Amino acid sequence: MQEQAYMFPTSRKEVEALGWDYIDVIFFTGDAFVDHPSFGTAAISRWLQKWGYRVAVVPQPNWRDDLRDFRKLGAPRLYFAVNAGAMDSMVNHYTAARRLRSDDAYTPDGKAGMRPDRAVTVYTRILKKLYPDIPVVIGGVEASLRRLTHYDYWEDRLMPSVLVDSGADFLSYGMGEKAILELTRGIEARRSPRELHSIPQLAFRMSGGHWPKDSLVLASYEECLKDKKAFANNFHLIETHANMLHPDTIVEPVGDGFVQVNPPYPPATTQEMDSYWDLPYTKLPHPRYKGRRIPAYDMIKFSITTHRGCFGGCNFCTIAAHQGKFIQSRSEDSIVKEAVALLKLPGFAGNISDLGAPTANMYGMKGRDETLCARCRRKSCLYPAPCRNMDRSHTRLLGLYDRIAGIKGIRHAYIGSGIRYDLFLDENGFVDESSYPYFRELVLNHTSGRLKVAPEHTEDNVLRYMAKPSFRLFRRLKLEFDKLMAREGRKTGIVPYFISSHPGCTMRDMQKLAANPSLQGLYMDQVQDFTPTPMTTSSVMFYTGLDPRDLKPVFVERDPEKKKMQKSFFFRRGGGRSGR
Repeated sequence: MQEQAYMFPTSRKEVEALGWDYIDVIFFTGDAFVDHPSFGTAAISRWLQKWGYRVAVVPQPNWRDDLRDFRKLGAPRLYFAVNAGAMDSMVNHYTAARRLRSDDAYTPDGKAGMRPDRAVTVYTRILKKLYPDIPVVIGGVEASLRRLTHYDYWEDRLMPSVLVDSGADFLSYGMGEKAILELTRGIEARRSPRELHSIPQLAFRMSGGHWPKDSLVLASYEECLKDKKAFANNFHLIETHANMLHPDTIVEPVGDGFVQVNPPYPPATTQEMDSYWDLPYTKLPHPRYKGRRIPAYDMIKFSITTHRGCFGGCNFCTIAAHQGKFIQSRSEDSIVKEAVALLKLPGFAGNISDLGAPTANMYGMKGRDETLCARCRRKSCLYPAPCRNMDRSHTRLLGLYDRIAGIKGIRHAYIGSGIRYDLFLDENGFVDESSYPYFRELVLNHTSGRLKVAPEHTEDNVLRYMAKPSFRLFRRLKLEFDKLMAREGRKTGIVPYFISSHPGCTMRDMQKLAANPSLQGLYMDQVQDFTPTPMTTSSVMFYTGLDPRDLKPVFVERDPEKKKMQKSFFFRRGGGRSGR
């Protein structure tokens, strides 16, 4: 039976105040604890709480002292859960130039240094040493994207699955509600290892060489160390299966055993998505942080997530690898209910900061014939050209915007997430009857300041390696934008996102970008130097110098000074500052 909702205890004193004589699951996380559905620790904790489990959280434990933070709550009844936080800890700590960052948005007052490098591995090793008989389950972005052999930019080498280095018992990858609930029930019921190892969307390490029949068996970690082609081919297979509706079990030999990655659960239904948000979130930081500011919370506290997943398939992006390619949308009623509840949140002035998701205008989108989607192996539904089976209508999204606008007390619902303009525009113009109304509504009623879009580069030979549409489409967008501004008498602008030093990008390509007449007068605020992150096609290209799709050579700029020079071209055409 479900207990009354409570704020999750983070100390022995808070546990005693609840009158508990045991804890089912203890979370260790690299972030400060914020009880908001945008933070994975809160999402999984509230989900387990719904099903009657007692959960405690130890945020940002001190790993450098006598380890008292790891001892203070004792051992849980079922298992320890570990994540690095909302970001990979290495991305959180270091710039593309491998320089240590001076702040941390997920820490009170933005203080840096409150989590270790490779936090999942560090926390798990400590827990396994202190409590060798208690299972440790790892998850979140860092663990999910390091579930198999991966290139680590900061070590500049291939690393095995995080299961190998950490010693964790299970890895829950992707969006983990279904897997973690089934695993929790299985551990509580003392099911056999064989039963636990059959749970979808889990990964684990096994000894020996007896893996399930009909598995996709990859080249071993050791083979990948010796042969970059083997690693590139492995990744191509992994990525292909990650984008399938019915993928195989994946096996990767390593050392004297193997890592097994079970296929994921089917995409969440609308009813399931609603149930994940229909939980008693306070949407506030834990009371222990009273009077202190958590920058990441300030960014999302008045935001609403409409869906999960992305079918854009950008080569440098990890969204589909973690959230899946298939869009999983909440109902309009669920989203409206959350918007109404915002009116009671302290400090809310009627402005929703972001009504969106990884790609905001994919809400409700799916294939017209879903049986074709079930057989499809395409990574992207948009590149190299939009799939003819994809229903790109924005009608449902416009209806949602209307309902949100009709809520008394809501002044604005901004779209702070990214949008894909190739969903409503091609080089000939708007693609269907909903496209122009959506574009107009987006620009006039849901854009705070300038419209931010992501062409990523101007040169088509670079965009091919990014799996992004031709820059000609951005020129069409700018034409339509300027026409709309003139018609409405507005004086706002577009801010384009760009990346330098992506595999395939040369100094000459950056010179062409800087000289491109379509960028004259635009504010170049959102630019970044490419950072290879685990489990992306682009990071595989960076390490191997090969395109994993066809194993053909790719130019890669690795020289730090030349990478810096590439980025400098963003500012040789009138200035700006780097904000990405």
